[in-house]
Amino acid sequence: MLRLSRKVRIDTERMVLRPPSHADFRAWSDLRRESAEFLQPWEPSWSADHLTRKGFVNRVYWANRSIAQGHAVPLFLIRREDRKLVGAITLDNIRRGPSQAGTIGYWIGAEYARQGYMQEALTALVHYAFQVLDLSRLESACLPENKASQALLEKCGYKYEGVAQSYLQINGRWRNHVLYANLRGDRRGRLQT
Repeated sequence: MLRLSRKVRIDTERMVLRPPSHADFRAWSDLRRESAEFLQPWEPSWSADHLTRKGFVNRVYWANRSIAQGHAVPLFLIRREDRKLVGAITLDNIRRGPSQAGTIGYWIGAEYARQGYMQEALTALVHYAFQVLDLSRLESACLPENKASQALLEKCGYKYEGVAQSYLQINGRWRNHVLYANLRGDRRGRLQT
């Protein structure tokens, strides 16, 4: 199993993508709180301790442990110009052996949506996953009505693969998701619509 350094850092044109640290608590909790109405239709229900310091500390420990064990690469999107947290992206469920695959999920703060930050982050993480981690397949899923996320995935080289019934509990309900995959050296061609 490939073990990663806890010092994972991906530089993009406008951002630094790096693991969360304990010092990020206030910026993270403020952004999540301010963006709650924007995020909650697309996410699992938040736990009672979601915005607490204790909940965040557990999140940071999970991130560090997951990176060290090679299971996941959770990253915060830090805007270079003012060091503001704008969102997060995670390569999770990394599978080795014959699979060489992982799953990418992401969220963006409401005030930073539709400004290209997530496309920049997703493009960089896809490159990192293929070139540094030597993965072969990346998967992502989103709700059928989340047209912005579907467009983002397609812009970043993902192709539609189908629908998963009752895939995740979102905002308290089991929801179907559309499935997308990005393959290293993909020869499937563009999606016909």
